Amino acid sequence: MQVISDPGKIDTNEWSDFVHNHPHGNIFQTPEMYEVYKKTENYEPLFLAIIDDNRKILAFLVAVIQREYSGIIGKLTARSIIFGGPLLINDNPVLLEFLLKGYIKRVKSFAIYSQFRNFWDWINFKKIFIVNGFKFKDHLNILIDLERSEEELWQDVHSKRRNEIRRASKEGTTFSVRENLEDFTDCYKILLSVYHRAKLPIPPIEFFNNIFFQCRNNFGIKIFYALNQNRIIGCMVALVYKDVIYDFYAGAYPQDNKKYPNDLIPWEVFKWGKKNGFTKFDFGGAGKPDVRYGVRDYKKKFGGEMVNYGRFEIIHKPTLFIVSKIAFKVWQYLRKIA
Repeated sequence: MQVISDPGKIDTNEWSDFVHNHPHGNIFQTPEMYEVYKKTENYEPLFLAIIDDNRKILAFLVAVIQREYSGIIGKLTARSIIFGGPLLINDNPVLLEFLLKGYIKRVKSFAIYSQFRNFWDWINFKKIFIVNGFKFKDHLNILIDLERSEEELWQDVHSKRRNEIRRASKEGTTFSVRENLEDFTDCYKILLSVYHRAKLPIPPIEFFNNIFFQCRNNFGIKIFYALNQNRIIGCMVALVYKDVIYDFYAGAYPQDNKKYPNDLIPWEVFKWGKKNGFTKFDFGGAGKPDVRYGVRDYKKKFGGEMVNYGRFEIIHKPTLFIVSKIAFKVWQYLRKIA
């Protein structure tokens, strides 16, 4: 077997089928997301696969090297993120060892650190990551089982949240699902304001546009809106793949909080997901268990299962890592005074 880093040497249909048929296959490991990263400024995809002598895929991962800026400053923000990978045939630990060694050798020239954001429990493989220099960090997530009845899901929602969902209707707030690019502009304005207040980076609009161009039935991006008096006051950008809805980015204008868009949207998305054949809603992260996190408190009130799949992280350039943390604090300060 051999490691290859050129996706052009892999049949795209075989790659798609491998992800689709894998029990942990997810949208972030698809050839379509590779193309999205490739076409987005300051994003650089990295592909690594193990193939056998017959060029059959045995394991692979798609990573994205993200930079907030180009040039020298961009190098201080370069981190490699692996969402929902790697994918291994038969969960073979030998393949994981081989893949990690090849990955580290390739990525350490490009990124300050790497982070595997796990979508399932890697407890049986934790030692392999650690031996290869990674540290495990606890990180929570909340998963909603959409195969349960609507009544069961409703009973799992906290009583205060149920009241706020009812109040949203009384305030005239409605729910809408849209799929065209033109409508997304208003949504992106909301997300920009939310992330600006939180002093957190958000992908450029072209990133989302590129996902739109890759869309097809039950694959790609869905935009869920809360409207009041025909004005968009809140939104959720979700990614969909196979039978899973991934909460990707969401927010609302703070002046409209009393119209309860953030309460209405998730519940309506659960119902929409059930109606359209989805079996799981992934809340997209709930923070570190030992750190207070208001977003986690908000998400918990919708019920679901709290899981701790954690993250594996390795620092490739320790000195630059320290500098980058300082640079990020400076960036947050400049955003604040701006």
